Amino acid sequence: MFGGLTGMLVLFGLLVSFLALGTAAFFGEVLGGNGIALIGAGLAVFLSGMGSTIGVGIAGEKAAGITAEDPEKFGRLLLLQALPGTQGIYGFLVGFLAMFRMGAFSGGMNLTIDQGWQFLFACLPVAITCLVSGLYQARVSIAGMDIVAKHPEESGKALILPAMVETYAVLGLLASVLLLMFAVKV
Repeated sequence: MFGGLTGMLVLFGLLVSFLALGTAAFFGEVLGGNGIALIGAGLAVFLSGMGSTIGVGIAGEKAAGITAEDPEKFGRLLLLQALPGTQGIYGFLVGFLAMFRMGAFSGGMNLTIDQGWQFLFACLPVAITCLVSGLYQARVSIAGMDIVAKHPEESGKALILPAMVETYAVLGLLASVLLLMFAVKV
């Protein structure tokens, strides 16, 4: 299931998550609620951004190779390359929303440790789903690029396949937003 480079990157992201959780648990008293909450916002931005950066990069490599052979296909490939980049946007939105809700922009951050943990756990759905879906969406996008390379008229079908993976990134975004808006008590 988690084989090859993609699997190693997913495991690296999960390791980062566990290290962040361990740091928050071990140093929770020192960090306070604000520090724990900021770790959650940071995980949302970092892990989803990592999935998108790597996903867009590997999809771009494939698109460049196909475009080198047939420059006419560039427009059809561009959207397939860009799709894994949406996960980074989702993580950024959740990180921003978390910081807004915790009062980081108004100077009013004074969270308890319990509130900090609520923020951290509210940010995890988007962090992990966007890391995994960004990487796997890139793989499906690359397969779709193979469709475009052989049958350019089927580019619509090639676009639907990676869009199915996007569904789970959107669900992670929705879960984190709902948790931040309605479950976290500030």
